Formats: sequence, structure tokens, C-alpha cells
Amino acid sequence: MRTRPLKVALLGCGVVGSEVARIMTTHADDLAARIGAPVELAGVAVRRPSKAREGVDPALITTDATALVKRGDIDVVIEVIGGIEPARTLITTAFEHGASVVSANKALLAEDGAALHAAAEQHGRDLYYEAAVAGAIPLVRPLRESLAGDKVNRVLGIVNGTTNFILDRMDTSGAGYSEALDEATALGYAEADPTADVEGFDAAAKAAILAGIAFHTRVRIGDVYREGITEVTAADIVSARRMGCTVKLLAICERAADGNSVTARVHPAMIPLSHPLASVREAYNAVFVEAEAAGQLMFYGPGAGGSPTASAVLGDLVAVCRNKLNEATGPGDSAYTRLPVSPMGDVVTRYHISLDVADKPGVLAQVATVFAEQGVSIDTVRQQGRNPSGGDEAVAGQGGEASLVVVTHRAADAALSATVEALRGLDTVRGVASIMRVEGE
Repeated sequence: MRTRPLKVALLGCGVVGSEVARIMTTHADDLAARIGAPVELAGVAVRRPSKAREGVDPALITTDATALVKRGDIDVVIEVIGGIEPARTLITTAFEHGASVVSANKALLAEDGAALHAAAEQHGRDLYYEAAVAGAIPLVRPLRESLAGDKVNRVLGIVNGTTNFILDRMDTSGAGYSEALDEATALGYAEADPTADVEGFDAAAKAAILAGIAFHTRVRIGDVYREGITEVTAADIVSARRMGCTVKLLAICERAADGNSVTARVHPAMIPLSHPLASVREAYNAVFVEAEAAGQLMFYGPGAGGSPTASAVLGDLVAVCRNKLNEATGPGDSAYTRLPVSPMGDVVTRYHISLDVADKPGVLAQVATVFAEQGVSIDTVRQQGRNPSGGDEAVAGQGGEASLVVVTHRAADAALSATVEALRGLDTVRGVASIMRVEGE
């Protein structure tokens, strides 16, 4: 074993960073044995140096992250500060001064991953980021390495634990969205500002990364269609249950049937209870991968939190340090296919549409005509009258309101959008209560 230690700079010492520092200290002998050389924490860059950090030598603390990555004796930089800047500049500076990088920064990688990979290649350094997607679940490396000889056609997953917890609570306890969000916040699953999670931004960044790796093409977060879960109602949950489904926020990355384009999207969807993703509960993540030769693979586990994310970071650290000792680099960017990302309108799937309509004869025929005119085939229809007080007692033909639920066969999203716009123009349609895609069949 080499006796001179490999020096590591840690950028950020919050929930994840502090756990990385702790494990590096307590498992130092094991890490050294696995790598073939000791690793030494050479500096920790933070914004608030006065904050107590148990297990971290105060002498290592600095507020000058730029000076730390420019030292020249740093072998690996671990970046867990998040955000676009200063993380982007610090990472490129690390490459310029001889360090490889391990990052958990999904937002930066989804926005500017191509430029970061180019900088790493230019300077002959590694860029690893297993922790950027799905926490402790080994997913990035299997896609980049284990499935490198296969053709991945679809990646379908639950990649945000906060939203999965909320939707699970709505399904299992009958809670409304606000009540379930409050519980998630109280338990620490949701941030004080949950926008990134509940509006789908977090999942969209992960979808961009997964699509780029799976299909060997450039996919940025702006290419990912995104809907959050804030509009999911208790009625949607009940409708899903009636169909033998549950509601999940899904990240879906697909290769087109002709192989000439890809799509990436994040939105709530109904999936059959028989699908493996339907049983993913609480704040867990799971990703379903469909490959040509390997078939169907599922990756499951905790998708966030200090310890799970630190586990992924340290796995990358071991790999990068081994490469450093061997004077080699691991797999870099692979975007040789240069496939375009198709718009959401090209996506073909099934839909569940709930309409508030006038409860009188002929309404169903009018609605069916609109679907037919747009080329969207109806699978099933369920109509239920409402009494004036808002209950579910049928009052068909009495001039009140009714709920009309339509489930379609597979159709293009653009055709469905045109159908909804036409429905809104009918005098007998009081409102489109909800639209939800049906996936995983």
C-alpha cells in the first residue's frame, strides 16, 4: 500500500458533508484498504466557520473555497454545496489545478453537465456524481458502466422522496395535499420551502441526468417537461384506486420507437397496483430500467438524507482515488448519439380526465364527439350525478351538475391537449377538474 495519503478537499459541511467527514474519519482504515492508499481530509470549506461541527478538526475549516481547490496538492474535491455558482467555478478550478471531482450537485449537472465533462476531459480528471440521483441507490454507475454494452430504451422512476411521501400519505390515510405536506415538513422530509420538490424541479434535474446517461445524448433540465403534485386532489387518489392504480410522481425517460429521438418528462401519473413502483412507500425512491438485452431492472432504496447520500459520495471517492493511483480516469461523458429531445406533444400514453358537466341528456354524446374529432379513442366512461349540496347522490336529468370521468386509449399528448381545449369550449362542460396520465401498463 502506498503510504503517502491522497488529499481530499470537502466543499460544504452540512447534513451530507458532515456525514462524509465523519465516515472518512471513522472508517479511515477500511477506506485505505479498499483504495490502496490512505485518504486524508485536507480542508473543509464552509460559509459559517463559527458553527460547531462534531468530528471535524477546526483547523481544517476555511471560508476560502477558491484557495482550497487551488492548493495544488489536493487529489480529490468533494462538492456538496449545491446550486449553480460558486459550485461551477470551484469545480472547473479544481480540474485546472489537478484535482478530480466527486459531486452531488444535480442542479448543476442537469444545467451544465456537458461543459463540466469537457473541462474534466481537457485536464485528464474524473467527474463522478452517483450521489446526484437517488441518494444511496447505485444507479448512475450501472447506467454508465454495467449497461454500457446494452441499449437502454426506457427509464421510469420515483426519484423524489418528499413527493412520494406526500402521495403515499394521501393514498393510505385519505389526507389532503396540504395535510400530507404538513406531515412531511414536520418529519423533516420537506424543506421549509418545498417548491423544488413539490413542483417537480428536483425530479426534472435527475431526469435530465438519467436521460443523458441512458441514451448517450445531451439532455438539460430545460428539455424536461415538468408538472408537480400541487394539483393532485383526494378525488384523483380515489379515482386511481377505482382503476386499480395509485398516483406517483414519475420521472420518465424514453427512446422513441424509431430510435431517432428521446423524451424526458416529470409529472404525476396513475400506475397499476401490479407495477413494482406502486409498492414504493414513504420517502423511498425506485427506478425501473428497461434495456434491450438485460430486460427489466429495478433499483430501490433511500433516495435522500445525510447517510444515504454520503454513502454514494464515498463510493465515488473510492473509485476516483483508485483511478488516481492507477494514473487513469473512469468513464467520461458519452453523448455520441446526438439524439434530439422531442417535445411533450409527441409523447403517447393513456389519460384520465375528470370533467364537471351539466347533468342533462346529450352531454356524454357531445363529449364523445369532441374526443372523436381530435382522434382520441375513449376506453371507459364513468358518469356520476351530484346533488345541489355537493354530495354524490345521482340526480341525472334534473339540471344539476355531474362528474364525468373519461379514460382514453393511448394517444399523443398534443391530441389530448387539443381535446381538452375543445371540451372547455362546450357550454355543457363547467370545468376540467383534472387531467392525469396513466403509465406503467
